[in-house]
Amino acid sequence: MKIISYNVNGIRAAIKKGFIDWLVAANPDVICIQETKAHKEQLDLTLFEDAGYKYHYWFSAQKKGYSSVAILCKKEPNHVEYGTGIETMDFEGRNLRVDYDDVSVMSLYLPSGTNEARLDFKLNYMSEFQEYVDNLKQTIPNLVICGDYNICHEAIDIHNPKMKGVSGFLPVEREWIGRFIDSGFVDSFRFFNNEPDNYSWWSYRANARNNNKGWRIDYCMASTPLKERLTRAFILPEAKHSDHCPIGLEID
Repeated sequence: MKIISYNVNGIRAAIKKGFIDWLVAANPDVICIQETKAHKEQLDLTLFEDAGYKYHYWFSAQKKGYSSVAILCKKEPNHVEYGTGIETMDFEGRNLRVDYDDVSVMSLYLPSGTNEARLDFKLNYMSEFQEYVDNLKQTIPNLVICGDYNICHEAIDIHNPKMKGVSGFLPVEREWIGRFIDSGFVDSFRFFNNEPDNYSWWSYRANARNNNKGWRIDYCMASTPLKERLTRAFILPEAKHSDHCPIGLEID
């Protein structure tokens, strides 16, 4: 099973940049999309169906043109869970999950902390999300949580680890994602690759992408019962439909 995660920074803009042709070539079984910035009625859904994704699910923010996640599937899931049931989280359309017989896949778009108010919102979200996932794993042990976590975990995950006081690399954020992994997850990319200079997001400023001055803030986290079934994890920086690039993993 090949699973890809991609923050597209606007699905309509990504489509204009060739996203559909790329999707056909990449050919994942499931793709988790973040930051669609669209409600499904604003899209031509036949584009996804003609690409082989007959089963597509959209969970959008109340505010149009903001946040929002989706999952496209080749095979129909047994169940689709829209949101978490936590009111403080769900109005921004940040969590969507599909359940299959032996694995469940979630698309996650964790908030960024662009200012003091949003950082407080992010920290609260992180706390509530951890509790939610701890409970979820009691009934769904085989869980893959793919998406934009908006956090670099280690110094190796950011081009300039001397950056201080910037959300995405704050000690409190890095400690949280470390605890999240320790609570029963595998950072699938680092399970296979400990090399530096592997990033999933680059600023549009200062020619950052061409100079590979990036951050690794997108993750495919697999719950520990899936560890022995992981066969590959990857980052696809050559795909350029967004300021992020796709990431993914394969499960036996």
